[in-house]
Amino acid sequence: MDMVGGEIATYKSMSMEKTKREKKRYSEEFRRNAVALMESSEEPLAKIAEQLGVSHWNLRDWRKQYGKAGTGRKVGKAAGSKEEASELVRLRRENESLKARCDVLKKALGILAEPSGNATRA
Repeated sequence: MDMVGGEIATYKSMSMEKTKREKKRYSEEFRRNAVALMESSEEPLAKIAEQLGVSHWNLRDWRKQYGKAGTGRKVGKAAGSKEEASELVRLRRENESLKARCDVLKKALGILAEPSGNATRA
């Protein structure tokens, strides 16, 4: 009987030795940005969570805490107002324009950084 009691005591002590995982702490700004990304993206919740390096349970809880009241994950285009839709179109156009400008500047910088064949060396 002592053997069984000793084995149980050993088993309990082994299970007590397990350490709890340390919880990761995320700033409120990170959580709000994650929710904003989730609400604006068409990607599945699990994929966004993987990209951010958090669990999908975290995103779900953060959406409840910081998300827009009453909005679900699968909201159709009809749910937004006309003003929001027109602003979204305007912002997407502006984004494309800014990307194009950035590309032009990168190319110009590349051209200016190249040594010219006509330059004389001193």
